[in-house]
Amino acid sequence: MINGSDIPVNFFTCDVAPPRLFTHLSLEASRDFAAIQTVQEVPRGTVLFSEGQAPTAIVMLQSGSARLSVCSSRGERLILRIAKPGELLGLSANVSGKAHEVTAETTIPSQIVFIKRKDFLRFLKEHSDACMQVVQMLSNDVHAAYDRVRAIGMARARHVRN
Repeated sequence: MINGSDIPVNFFTCDVAPPRLFTHLSLEASRDFAAIQTVQEVPRGTVLFSEGQAPTAIVMLQSGSARLSVCSSRGERLILRIAKPGELLGLSANVSGKAHEVTAETTIPSQIVFIKRKDFLRFLKEHSDACMQVVQMLSNDVHAAYDRVRAIGMARARHVRN
């Protein structure tokens, strides 16, 4: 689905400082993580993964941006947010093994890091420090989702009262 050349990349020496990247890993874990990554240049409009699709890889934006959206029952597309460089996309689906909850599509030409699901899961099994960071990332995602739902619910409640 994603076209481009497979060039190894090491995010630990990258100019981009991804905010959600693994931090404080052992030297061995850092090397193992770098070894399972490939980087690809993708054009604007590239669908990185689709809502309902089985997960096959974690995608990290090195540069560019991606629109995360869901489709309503009436076929309308709702944009949830725009992902920025450094974000891991598809993390929840890849860890759970369940279908992607959203569609991720690049909004401008982007450079992505692609990590195959099986390699990522093996990496997490071998490196508990990285696994704990994934747990923290997923927990932060859940809290952010609660905050969004709370804000939507409060806005709806104010609208109904007025």
